[in-house]
Amino acid sequence: MSQSKSLMVGVAQIAPVWLDREATVAKVVEWIGKAADAGCGFVVFGEALIPGYPFWIEHTDGARFNSPSQKTMHAHYLDQAVQIEAGHLDAVCRAAADRQIAVMVGIIERAADRGGHSVYCSLVHIGADGVIASVHRKLQPTYEERLSWAAGDGHGLQVHDIGPFRVGGLNCFENWMPLSRAALYAQGEDLHVAVWPGNLRNTEGTTRFLAQEGRSFVLAVSGLLQRADIPANSPMAAMLETCPDVLADGGSCIAGPDGAWIVEPVVGEEALLTATLDHTLVLQERQNMDIAGHYARPDVTRLVVDRRRQSLASFIDDPA
Repeated sequence: MSQSKSLMVGVAQIAPVWLDREATVAKVVEWIGKAADAGCGFVVFGEALIPGYPFWIEHTDGARFNSPSQKTMHAHYLDQAVQIEAGHLDAVCRAAADRQIAVMVGIIERAADRGGHSVYCSLVHIGADGVIASVHRKLQPTYEERLSWAAGDGHGLQVHDIGPFRVGGLNCFENWMPLSRAALYAQGEDLHVAVWPGNLRNTEGTTRFLAQEGRSFVLAVSGLLQRADIPANSPMAAMLETCPDVLADGGSCIAGPDGAWIVEPVVGEEALLTATLDHTLVLQERQNMDIAGHYARPDVTRLVVDRRRQSLASFIDDPA
């Protein structure tokens, strides 16, 4: 198998240092090094990993309007969120460049271009040159996520070349949104990254279906979180009264373009799952199904995607 037709990938199933941005960034950098040492050219991390998923909402009466405790917890979340413009991902970018490895990581983004006081569940693609290639803000937060996260836009519905592959990714339930998937298929995606906060129930069935539909390799990457990971001195410590011992159990896995398991779901432990992917298998499976090519009918149905970054205002200033 020639090098030009293959790519070694790593799926990093880890727990965050929950709601501690700097410590979680340091842990991500450590696992980038582990993936590079294993020979990977691409490594992926779970949804909202930096600084963590808002598990407290479900367990602390998060829908109560104007609650002082919810305000306190939300303010802490914003304080630990990632502002890319402030350099919060610089260490991750340096690690990618130093080790010549592409990275995809889920963050909670405090977006400066939307005023800087709302957060988005974002998927960041960093090239092996250490440059951020795209930031995809989750289009539709799910259930209790809507009490914390703002809705994103189509700007990040992009694919990027890594080795012989065209790589795209979606956050959590976006992977069940047919038109979002189609937007990536139309750009030639053949290696799909599905990021999740954790739990086998999200990945066990979906991953193989995504692979079969797209005739693509699929990397499903989840996080982990246990009750013991929640600091007792955190503003979110009230959730310790009602939350289960395990909030996210992993379930990361890798499927091939025929839907067969390459790495079956791994549950309950931090792990680096690795595999060498042969692009020839994509070409073979596209013989009978190419959803954006010979099996498309754009004369009958086609998709329009608005990839403009949305903002509240456009300013027209006097020329200098």
